[in-house]
Amino acid sequence: MSGERARGLLELTRPVNAVAAGMLTFIGAFVAGGLDMWVAVGAAVGATVLATAAGNAMNDYFDREIDGINQPDRPIPRGAVAPRTALGFSGLLFAGAVVFALALPVPAIAIAVVNLLALVAYTELFKGLPGVGNAVVGYLGGSTFLFGAAAVGRITAAVVVLFALAALSTVAREIVKDVEDVAGDRREGLNTLPIAIGERPALWLAAGLLAVALLASPLPYLQETFGWPYLAVVAVADLVMAVAAVESFSDPTAGQEHLSYAMFLAGGAFVVGRLAVAV
Repeated sequence: MSGERARGLLELTRPVNAVAAGMLTFIGAFVAGGLDMWVAVGAAVGATVLATAAGNAMNDYFDREIDGINQPDRPIPRGAVAPRTALGFSGLLFAGAVVFALALPVPAIAIAVVNLLALVAYTELFKGLPGVGNAVVGYLGGSTFLFGAAAVGRITAAVVVLFALAALSTVAREIVKDVEDVAGDRREGLNTLPIAIGERPALWLAAGLLAVALLASPLPYLQETFGWPYLAVVAVADLVMAVAAVESFSDPTAGQEHLSYAMFLAGGAFVVGRLAVAV
């Protein structure tokens, strides 16, 4: 295998994105208080990383024409990886994810099955439907926390709140990304939310979803699940998220990037909250 092809296959997985998804699964297990079950946690993280990598590779296969316009430097458009090779590589990664998932409890396997089906269906059925594709990605992003908690058999109230906040924030970020990609999506005939209702209304919808997430973020503190350390960190995440929402109206690219930072800060707040309780 040539160096360029190997590099292209690695790029297809979006390794930073895949590892980050694995970290979210780990956080879900940690917030649920299940790190003592290290085999289950490891299997859940492995399944998440491989499934996310597989979904990214499959997405690039189906989006190869659009990427030729929006992202011409990606592996398939630039010729580093053949489309059929990318699809086969995705299948191999999915198989690895299934092997890891089968080592987990039934609730975690159920989440894994739903997520794998959603990943496969996303690019072919949902991506071009206004708002539906965004909602699917939002669910997938938030479900990593549920998956980690289910892997250790402890889906707590804090994990459910974390799932909801992550899902809302991810939907908002995906809408902003669609605004960023309007030119290429319109050429390919996709009917994304910004194309269907307009860019400004779509951005206002994203801002509204983020507002709901911000208002809900103090719940673990109000429910006395976590104390003031959680509230302090999540307040910083909320501030970054609010700034990113405003920024998206003038610069969608920067806005969606900063939303990613805010989402990780919010996840960190739950980690801090759990650590404070454990001490």
